[in-house]
Amino acid sequence: MANFITDQTFVRENNLSYVLRLIHARAPISRAQLAVVTGLNKSTISSLVDELIVRDLVHEAGSNSSGAGRPATMLEINSHAGLIIGVELGVDFVSVAVTDFLGKIMWRKREDANPNEDQQKMIDQTSRIIKEAMAAAKKKNLGFLGMGLATPGTVDIKNGVLIFAPNLHWRNVPFGKIFSEQTKLKVFVENDANAAATAEHLFGTARQSQDFLFVFAGVGIGGGLFLNGKLYRGKNGYAGEIGHSPIMAEPSQTVCHCGNRGCWETYANQYSIIQRVQARLEVKRTSIVPKLMAEQNSPLTIPLIKQAADAGDKEAIDSFTEAGHAMGQGFAGLINIFNPEKIILGGPLSLAGEYLLPAIKETMARHSMPEIDQQAEVLLSPFGPDASLIGAIAIVADHILSLPSAVK
Repeated sequence: MANFITDQTFVRENNLSYVLRLIHARAPISRAQLAVVTGLNKSTISSLVDELIVRDLVHEAGSNSSGAGRPATMLEINSHAGLIIGVELGVDFVSVAVTDFLGKIMWRKREDANPNEDQQKMIDQTSRIIKEAMAAAKKKNLGFLGMGLATPGTVDIKNGVLIFAPNLHWRNVPFGKIFSEQTKLKVFVENDANAAATAEHLFGTARQSQDFLFVFAGVGIGGGLFLNGKLYRGKNGYAGEIGHSPIMAEPSQTVCHCGNRGCWETYANQYSIIQRVQARLEVKRTSIVPKLMAEQNSPLTIPLIKQAADAGDKEAIDSFTEAGHAMGQGFAGLINIFNPEKIILGGPLSLAGEYLLPAIKETMARHSMPEIDQQAEVLLSPFGPDASLIGAIAIVADHILSLPSAVK
């Protein structure tokens, strides 16, 4: 009898999740339409929908009177089911947002951070912004559904531990424990590229895609791999460290933060573009970059280089183009291995996507198998530099979509 009850509970939870995901993906949708899509009988669908309504995850949203018969009551996700806190812990910044259940941002804050400072100082900075977020969110009179944290590096998602972040030189940081104790919320910790890929699947350009790759490009390069409709994690959950794939073998090449030489990300990350511009300035190339730096009292940054490129500065444009060619080499390898429907570029460097994409596509076509390359679409993430921040939100929403009974 115990096994029967357990099995029945498991089946119902799976059905609840299936129905909730369908409503999320296809709303507005009626109970009758859900019955057709799922193959479940109408009474079962009604029972499942009623439970989702009681849990405030779904609400009725008017009627559809088209067609013969009685008007059908349409169902939608209840965006006010609760609030989600998202945290992106970047290499040189901290970004925090509060959203509703559908990912609409209601509050946000971003601060620069110094990766060379003590680890605890950056954690304290993050804690302070999270407290601000929670104080602001309480004014909405909605409960919290959880908190997601996206971080560069390999992550033990079961225990919420950052295993290793090469660009931060951090190891074995128990983010889940730290922030759950502080906030009293359920905290989900995920690699930044995996989180961003989840955001694309739930809220972005890959909602209907089963096989796609998300490439996060910033200080490092990471990948989130969606294969057969599921995030692919590999044996120990660390799949997607594509930036540390070697594309150059010469021993004289720059040492990567991971300790190896010739890693893809050392040729295609934001530092590589800054270094390309600096090298041009050192040999006195004509450029408006020094003028912009002086006028804005700013160091050399990607936004400033893009500003120069937007003004037609050849050195800035060429630096982006060179990085785009380096990116394209890595993209070609990914296409040959995974044969994806889409590759989506997001993260800080997507700010310069209009300059990177032509070179990416040109090099990708040159180095990938023609039959495979023609099937892959390369797109910029609609979330741009915020891809992983929205991803931090998405990993909480995805948990609820998978386990609706977690919402009381």
